[in-house]
Amino acid sequence: MDRILAGVQYILGLGPTVILPIAIIIMGLVFRTGVKKAIRSGITIGIGFVGINLIIDLLVNNLGPAAHKMVERFGLNLTVIDTGWPSAAAASWASPVAAVLIPICFGFNLILILLKATKTLDIDIWNYWHFIAAGATGYVVTGNFWFAIICALLYEIAVLFIADRTAPMVQKFYGLEGISLPTGSTVSFAPLGILIGYLIAKIPGLNKLHADPESIQKRFGIFGEPMMMGLILGWIIGLLAGYDIGEVLKIGISMGAVMLLMPRMVKILMEGLIPISDAARAFLHKRYQGRELYIGLDAALSVGHPAVMSTALILVPITLFLAVILPGNKVLPFGDLATIPFYIAFIVGSRKGNIIHSLIVGTIVIALTLYMATNFATVHTQMMAGAHFKIPEGATQISSLDLGGNLFNWLILKFSQLWAAIF
Repeated sequence: MDRILAGVQYILGLGPTVILPIAIIIMGLVFRTGVKKAIRSGITIGIGFVGINLIIDLLVNNLGPAAHKMVERFGLNLTVIDTGWPSAAAASWASPVAAVLIPICFGFNLILILLKATKTLDIDIWNYWHFIAAGATGYVVTGNFWFAIICALLYEIAVLFIADRTAPMVQKFYGLEGISLPTGSTVSFAPLGILIGYLIAKIPGLNKLHADPESIQKRFGIFGEPMMMGLILGWIIGLLAGYDIGEVLKIGISMGAVMLLMPRMVKILMEGLIPISDAARAFLHKRYQGRELYIGLDAALSVGHPAVMSTALILVPITLFLAVILPGNKVLPFGDLATIPFYIAFIVGSRKGNIIHSLIVGTIVIALTLYMATNFATVHTQMMAGAHFKIPEGATQISSLDLGGNLFNWLILKFSQLWAAIF
């Protein structure tokens, strides 16, 4: 078992820039695009993800230190540290159930497709770590191996269910034809986010407020362009962090670069995806008349939208502010601040890019996320201990917005605690 786990961890350690191209090439061959086109699509997608990762690293390397400076400047004293999704993923892979869950979850996905219970073929193997995290949660709470597998499959069912139902929005708003986005963290924000957004759109006064990147650019000219919005938001974050003028200018340029370059990286990804998507539709149309299938991919495809990035950057200081003022919250947001774009992608899409509504919904949902992450801290810390993760100085426990503040994983936690109490 240890050797199998080590082999799985080695392969997954290569990251989506290697795993996803391999999966795409296999998909291309299965759907008969031809060897040349399949290889070209796989490599193009790998290059696109390299570009996206570079932009995300730029975001993380600038937002992380700025958030730390804001914490120091405003004297925040919260004892549960958000160590971010990388540490949460590492803890998940270190779980005793990790090695068996990838083939089980993929096979289960195929069974659901054959039974017509889902339209999403989730080939984003890297993000299976969210399913494994649910299994790891069940295992930590109950110590039951089989119960842990059930937890992972329940989480997978919920993700595929939401991915299917948000796919039309993903195709219409983000222009991702034949694609769904079954990324666990993104999907988990959808039920509450879409519902709250719907209710806000019914409130007189609020329903009249509208601002999207196109209308902002039309009204403010060059200052409404995505790169200028990133520049200005970067300056604001730098000023809140107490940076000197030089550092403020630098973080502004970096955020402007994120806003400009991210959509271009997504376009490269789409160059590789379109041939596979077209081939999959043709393949299924020929063999299953009237049957629709979505290719499930990483929500990174959606974060390049200017409305997503604009909303996310504004939510960074709002999240820190919420952490301070919310009674009962103990989580200091840090590691996952740069991944807020992933959390709000479906919220922004369901609001059709309305930044004002997205900000209101995002603020409410993140407030709930902080409470869930606080409640999850004890089990999250136990998971991290199993991965031999050292608790940062000044903290008593560890949590994260991605795993601990994830609605579906929090429900798995409650289900596991109920099971442990009964059995």
